[in-house]
Amino acid sequence: MDPIADLLTRIRNSNSRLKDRVDVPYSKLKLEVVRLLKDEGFIANFKSLYNQGGKSGTIRVFLKYSPTKEAVIRGIKRVSKPGLRIYRSYREIPRVRSGFAVTILSTPNGVLTDKQAKEKKVGGEVLCQVW
Repeated sequence: MDPIADLLTRIRNSNSRLKDRVDVPYSKLKLEVVRLLKDEGFIANFKSLYNQGGKSGTIRVFLKYSPTKEAVIRGIKRVSKPGLRIYRSYREIPRVRSGFAVTILSTPNGVLTDKQAKEKKVGGEVLCQVW
């Protein structure tokens, strides 16, 4: 199973049902993706929760809505998949929805948005797009 696709699907489903929060299994990559979603204003907040005895944990994502209970996340799409990895140089990073969407990439400098990757002139694997 693809862990990033699982994260995006859980967020998408909870968002469509107007849930306040969603819990996802912990991983460093998921935590970085969620951090970028918060920085870009797509989610309200997140919290990392650990079990006391073991290594396992969860990430609690608090979803964000407008005052009229309209979802902030209009769409979320997984681009690179385990069966077909999509890599782009910083010159070839796709501009989605006339720049209103955010593309998240996994680069040698960490997980970055398309804007950050272009500023640092670094390419990588295109993980997902959010609008």
